[in-house]
Amino acid sequence: MTQVAVITGAGSGIGRAVAIDLLDAGYTVVLAGRREDKLEETASLGNGPALTVPTDVADPDSVRALFGQVRDRYGRVDVLFNNAGLNITGSVADLSVEDWRHVIDVNLTGSFLCAQEAFKLMRDQEPQGGRIINNGSISAHSPRPSTPAYAASKHAITGLTKSISLDGRPYRIACGQIDIGNATTEMSHIFTSGVPQANGTIAPEPTFDVRHAAAAVRQMAGLPLDTNVQFMTIMATNMPFVGRG
Repeated sequence: MTQVAVITGAGSGIGRAVAIDLLDAGYTVVLAGRREDKLEETASLGNGPALTVPTDVADPDSVRALFGQVRDRYGRVDVLFNNAGLNITGSVADLSVEDWRHVIDVNLTGSFLCAQEAFKLMRDQEPQGGRIINNGSISAHSPRPSTPAYAASKHAITGLTKSISLDGRPYRIACGQIDIGNATTEMSHIFTSGVPQANGTIAPEPTFDVRHAAAAVRQMAGLPLDTNVQFMTIMATNMPFVGRG
C-alpha cells in the first residue's frame, strides 16, 4: 500500500527537499503551505503523485480543511512532517508582542493543530496508526542571540513531541523530532555571510547539503511503527553548536 505523507511548509527550503525525496521514494505526498505557486513548483520537481493544498497552519479551519481533503481523497495519512515555521528577530527587550504571537502561532500552535488533525485520522483509520515527525531545529537546544520567540517555540516543540509520543502509544502512532542545523536552502547565504554568535560577534558558519536532512526524515518515516527515532540531530559537522559558545 502506498504511504501518504503530509508536509507543511512544503513550498521551499527543508520542506521542499523532504517532499522531493519522499516523492522520489514512492510516497504519495500532500504539499501544504501558504503559496500555491510554490507548492506547484515543488510538485513539479518530484517524481510521484502530489496534491497541493494552500494552508495557513495557524488557522484551525484551514488545517481542518487540509486534513479533510486528505481523508476524502486518500482515506488515511501515514506520515506528517510538521515543518512550517518562521523567525522574527529581536531581543527580549525589543520584540513586539504581535511578532511574538505570530511566531508562536505558526511554529508551535500550527504544529499542534496539524498534529491534532493527523492524530485523529491516524487513530480512526484502518489499519490504525502513523508517524508524526516534528522539525525542532538546533534552537530546540541552544538559541541564537535575539531569537526569543523562535527559541521558545522550538523548545516547546520538544515537549509537544514527547506528549504526542505518549498519547499515541495506544493507537500505534509514533512521534519523533529532527533538529536540523545549517542545511543549505534558499536562506543558507546567511550562514556563509555571517550570523550572530553568543559572544556578540558576527561570523560565517559551515553548512551541509539539505538532501542529507531529507534523507534523514525519510529514514525516520520508513521505520515500522514499533520502532521510533525519538530525537535526531543532523548538522554541519563544524558548526559552533557542540561546546562552549
